[in-house]
Amino acid sequence: MCGFSGFWPRSEGVVRDSDALIARMSWAITHRGPDDQGAWSDRGEGIGFGFRRLSVVELSQAGHQPMLSSGGRFVIMFNGEVYNHMELRADLSPLGGWRGTSDTETLLAGFESWGVIQTLEKTVCMFAIALWDKAEKKLHLIRDRFGKKPLYYGWTGQGDNTSFLFGSELKSMVAFTGFNNPVSQCALTQYMRFTYVPAPYSIYKDVYKLEPGCMLTVDGFIPNSPSSVLRPGAAHDSIKIVRWWSLKSVVERTAGHPLGSSEEASIRLEESLSRSVKLQSIADVPLGAFLSGGVDSSTAVALMQKQSMSKVKTFTIGFEDASFDESPYAGAVARHHGTDHHSFLVTYKEVQEVIPLLPNMFDEPFADSSQIPTHLGAVW
Repeated sequence: MCGFSGFWPRSEGVVRDSDALIARMSWAITHRGPDDQGAWSDRGEGIGFGFRRLSVVELSQAGHQPMLSSGGRFVIMFNGEVYNHMELRADLSPLGGWRGTSDTETLLAGFESWGVIQTLEKTVCMFAIALWDKAEKKLHLIRDRFGKKPLYYGWTGQGDNTSFLFGSELKSMVAFTGFNNPVSQCALTQYMRFTYVPAPYSIYKDVYKLEPGCMLTVDGFIPNSPSSVLRPGAAHDSIKIVRWWSLKSVVERTAGHPLGSSEEASIRLEESLSRSVKLQSIADVPLGAFLSGGVDSSTAVALMQKQSMSKVKTFTIGFEDASFDESPYAGAVARHHGTDHHSFLVTYKEVQEVIPLLPNMFDEPFADSSQIPTHLGAVW
C-alpha cells in the first residue's frame, strides 16, 4: 500500500526540528508501510518528505524511498505501481545504469529523459506521487487517472506561519505541529448528501483531495490558502493545477471508431481484462484476491486462475445474517475455478468491535458499510 507525508513552510522557523516532525507525521501512517521508512529534506527550502513502504516489487534497499534520481535532479515519493515499467526500461538509459528493479526508479529515469507529463502518459499504473524538482525548486503532486491512490494537500497556520502540507492520509497532516484546521461546513454538507466527502473536498477547511488525473505544482513559494477550492485549469499565485489525463478526451478521440459488433466488443474486452490481470499479477510477494461472488471479482479471479500455474488464493468475508452473506456465491465460484479458497465468518460482536475504530481508519466521515468486512479481511 505505502504512504507518504510532507510539508513546505512559508518561512524559516515554522518548523523547529524537521527530522522529528517528519518522523511523527510518518509514524501516523505506519500501517500503510510496515516494511521500511525513509525521510528526506531540503534544508535550504525547508521542504520535508517522509515515506512508509510496503514492499511488493524490489524488496531490497534498491527500492528505498524517498528516492533520488540518478541524475540528481528529482526526489520522489511514490505510492502505487507501474505495471509496464519493465517495458519502459527498454527505452531508458539512466546515468550509471540501473540500481535495482524498482518501478520507482523507472519513473525517475523517465522524468529525466522524457519529462514528467510525457512519462506519465506512457505508464499503465496506479499512483500518488510527490516529486521535488531540485533544479527548478518546484513541488509536483500527481494522482493517477482514476484516483485509485489517495492524495491530500492543503494549508495550515496563518501569515508567515503558513505551511503547505500533503500526504496519503489526513492523519499524517493532523500530526503536523500546530495543525488546528476546523471542520469544513461545505464538506459536511457534501457528506450529508452523498454519504462520503467527494473530491476535491476534505472534512477539514483548507485541506483538499487532488482530483484524479491531475497534477498540482507549487513553484517557488507558499501562498495563502485560496478563498475557494482550486479546480483543474486554475491557478493561485505560485500554485496551478492541470489535468494530465482526461476520460472525456479519450471518449471523444475514440468516438469515431466504434466496434463493429457485440462479438468484437466481447473479444476486445476479454483481451483487455486478461492483459490487465496479467500485468497486475507481477509481484515479488505472494498475491491473492478478494472474492465476493459478484461479476467483477469473479471475472478477475477467473482470469488470474487461467494465467496461473498454481492455485490462486482467494478470500471471502461472510456474515451471520444470511441476508448480507455472499460467501456461498463466492464459494461456488472458487470451486468452479479450483482456487485455494479461504472464507471467514464475521460475527455481530466482531462488527461491533470495529465500529469505534472507523474514525481513525478513514480520517473523515464515510458511510459505506463495506468498510467493516474490508478491514476484517485485511486483518485476517
